[in-house]
Amino acid sequence: MMLATILLQAAASAVFGKAAAALGAAIAALAGAFGIGKIGKSTMEAIARQPESAGNLRTSMIIAAGMVEGAALFAIIVALLVVLNS
Repeated sequence: MMLATILLQAAASAVFGKAAAALGAAIAALAGAFGIGKIGKSTMEAIARQPESAGNLRTSMIIAAGMVEGAALFAIIVALLVVLNS
């Protein structure tokens, strides 16, 4: 009787763990997309104000977007590892 209870609790927590990891991956992807969108928007506004600095702004935008994308990708990989290990 005790073993059945423990197995049922373990199965339930594995399902919740997978659901939470999937939700975390989705939130990370959405947050990364939102962050890169804000970076692009701000850069375009800055280029509209000062067109002569477009090259420097574009370089900064690409670096910042890469950092945001890297952080989001790292979060997604961690969430997927949780799904595979649970």
